[in-house]
Amino acid sequence: MRTKGQRLSAEQYQTVWRLWRQGGTSAAIGQAIAVQGGTVAYIVASRGGIPPRTRTRAPGALRLTEREEISRGLAAGDAIRAIARRLTRNPGSISREVRRNGGIHRYRAAAADAMAWRRATRPKVCRLASTPLLQRVVETKLRADWSPQQITRWLKATYPGDAVMQVSHETIYRTLYLQARGALKKELVTHLRRGRSVRRSRANNRRAQGRGQIPDAVSIADRPAQIEDRAVPGHWEGDLVAGTQRSHIATLVERHSRYVILVRVPSRDTGTVVKALIRRVKRLPRGLAESLTWDRGLELSRHKDFTIATDMQVYFCDPRSPWQRGSNENTNGLLRQYFPKGMDLTQVTQRQLDAVAKRLNTRPRFTLHGQTPAEVFAAAVAATG
Repeated sequence: MRTKGQRLSAEQYQTVWRLWRQGGTSAAIGQAIAVQGGTVAYIVASRGGIPPRTRTRAPGALRLTEREEISRGLAAGDAIRAIARRLTRNPGSISREVRRNGGIHRYRAAAADAMAWRRATRPKVCRLASTPLLQRVVETKLRADWSPQQITRWLKATYPGDAVMQVSHETIYRTLYLQARGALKKELVTHLRRGRSVRRSRANNRRAQGRGQIPDAVSIADRPAQIEDRAVPGHWEGDLVAGTQRSHIATLVERHSRYVILVRVPSRDTGTVVKALIRRVKRLPRGLAESLTWDRGLELSRHKDFTIATDMQVYFCDPRSPWQRGSNENTNGLLRQYFPKGMDLTQVTQRQLDAVAKRLNTRPRFTLHGQTPAEVFAAAVAATG
C-alpha cells in the first residue's frame, strides 16, 4: 500500500478517473491501484468529481517530427526559409519557434517539444469569470434553485443572438465544482438538485433493490397505451422518499404536467401510506385521478383498498426498473435538494412539504416548452371542469 506523501504515477492517476467514471468508490479504487482510499478521495474532491479532460495538441501545432527536421536543418546550416519550405510552414512560425527555444545554436527538438507542451497548460480565463453580468445572472438563478440546464435555456430565450450572454450548462457545472476557475462560489452547489460536494457519474446511482411480493399486483405491461404518451392528464406516478429514523415522504407526480404533490406519512406500513394517499387523492379535481403507477414497494400492498376508495387503478413497475416511473424518479432527485439523504423527515411538516411542492411546480420545464407544471396542470383542470 502506497503511504501518504508519495505521488501517483500518470497511469495510476488515469486509472483513478477511469474507475470513478464507472461508479467505483474511493475505497475500491484505492484497493485497485494500491493506495489509501483517502488519497483517492482527495484527488477526486480536488476537482469536484470532474475528470480532467484528455489533453491533445492543436491541429496546427508543430509536431515532434517537424521540430526534429528544424534541428537537423539548423545543424546543417540551412536558412529558416529553406526549412520552412520543406515543412510547408510559414517562415515566421519557424523563426518564432527557434527564437523562443534557445536560438539557432542551442535549439533542441525534444526540449522544444516538451516546453511547448508545458506552455499549453497555461490557465485560460473562464467565460463566467470574464463576463461579470453573465456571472451575476447565473448566480441569481442558481440561488433561486434553477438548474444549469434551465439557466442555459433561459439565457438563449432572453438574450437571443448575444453570444456574450450565452453559456452552456456544462460550463456552469464545471465552474461550480472546479473552484480554481474562481467565478462561482462553492456554496452555490447546495442550490443544485442533489447538492453534492462532488459531481458523480450516473453509474454511482445504479442500485438494485430486492422487493417482496405484492398480492394481485397489476403489471405496468397491462397499463393502457393512452397513458404512455402523456397526452391525457390524470395519470400519476408515486414513490416514497426515505430519511433517517425510518421516516418517509410520499411523492406523487402527474405524468402530463409533471405537477408534484408531497404527502407526509408517519410510517411506511401499508395501512398508514394508503390512508395518507387516499386523503390527498380525494382532493384532486374530478377527471384528474385516473391511475397511479408505483414501484414494487410493499408500502402499497393494500392497493385494492386505495382503488376502492379513489377509483384509481394502480399499476406496478417491473422489479429494478425505476425508469418506468421516469417523472417520479426525477422528482425524487430534485427533492434531495431540500431533503438531503440522512435527514430526519419526521420533523418536516405538511406545510413545509406544500411549500417545496410549490417551488417545484412553479419552475419552468424544458419538457413543457418553458411552461411550469402549475400552468399545465391548471389548464388541465380548466379543460376537465
